Amino acid sequence: MAEREAGVEVPTGDRRARVRAVLEKRHLDAQAAPGTVWATWLQERFIARARALFYARLMFLTMGLLIFSVPIWRNYFGIGSPVALGGYVAMLLYSIANYLVLDHPRAGRVVTYITLCLDLAVVVVLIAKPQYQAGLQSPLLATQLLFTTLFALLYPKPLSILPPMLALLITLRLDQLLDRTPTAVEVLTLLWYLALNFIILYVLVYLNEREISTHREVLELQGDLKELAIVEERNRLAREIHDGLGASLSSLIIQSEYLLGLAQDPTLKHEVGELRGSAEEAIEELRRSLQMMREDFDLASGLEDYVKTFRERTQLAVSFSATGTILKVNPEAQLALFRVLQECLSNSLKHAAPTAIEVRLAAAGDRVALSVKDDGKGFELSAKRIGHYGLINMRERANKVGGEVIIESKPGAGTQVTFSIPQTPIA
Repeated sequence: MAEREAGVEVPTGDRRARVRAVLEKRHLDAQAAPGTVWATWLQERFIARARALFYARLMFLTMGLLIFSVPIWRNYFGIGSPVALGGYVAMLLYSIANYLVLDHPRAGRVVTYITLCLDLAVVVVLIAKPQYQAGLQSPLLATQLLFTTLFALLYPKPLSILPPMLALLITLRLDQLLDRTPTAVEVLTLLWYLALNFIILYVLVYLNEREISTHREVLELQGDLKELAIVEERNRLAREIHDGLGASLSSLIIQSEYLLGLAQDPTLKHEVGELRGSAEEAIEELRRSLQMMREDFDLASGLEDYVKTFRERTQLAVSFSATGTILKVNPEAQLALFRVLQECLSNSLKHAAPTAIEVRLAAAGDRVALSVKDDGKGFELSAKRIGHYGLINMRERANKVGGEVIIESKPGAGTQVTFSIPQTPIA
């Protein structure tokens, strides 16, 4: 009979479940942080550029108001009709609407692109309106270069040049519709504008790629600095714990040995011996924790040392074997594996009354598996064990480090716990 889980369900009102849910959410947020920062930066950059477009539109709208107010300018562009005034009002309204939706991740980009195309259409109409100096002769033709720049800044892709280029081709078509044969100078003007469009696009796309590359490097550097700061702080704490708590435990061992030499009563000697054993076990646990903090902990050797200590302390027949090559294992996963070994051996000693325990560590592929098997009493997996949280803790540890726990047991047939965690190749 086997139970395979990476987590455990608990009542909704259980405080431990609520705390665990908060911790898991923070862990997921931390994992997603780099992508979130990157997406936020891209969105903020777009919003800043789109707002600059809005202010540029306000300047164009102001110029349009001046043209409407000066009769000779109004007549030159042929925009004295109510339809032209309605178009001006429409441009003002969609500019305001575009500004209001800028903060939306998707709608802001779509609406900005549509309104920018509408702006370009308005410019084409203004280029076509005058009876003289229309098309390639229009003084407003240079505005097309501005729109190429705006499209490339807001949508830095090669296809961003498509709408401005279409506007330029439409302008050329206007000359043909006016039954005008372009002069050599006008052909040169067209080629010149085409070249300028491609140069602007190339420069802006290139600079955008450089900016993105530089920003990625900055984010990676920030991540490295944070990791370095964590390592430095962890090493500092390791030194403080070693020099403080380690020294106190060493003194406790020395004092207990001194009292053990003075004691004559067998009961007192036994108690002092237990005290010394507890202190030695505590300092050994401290040593392992410091090794893990400094990331120089050897998993197989650490597990084997603990099994040896447990065997000497309990006089149980506990064997240890290791197969395969352990690659790179996350320090948190290593600690989870070690704690599971401690929990399994402790549970077996307290509840199972075994005569032998077999501990196996096996590494294969992308997994490392610890198996602890005893020949004790065993138990019924489906039975509720109120007040016993060892198995629950194992499943929680597995869930936290992306591992898996398999528990096999039945009354009179012993118990086997297999706890596996992921490992990655050493870079």
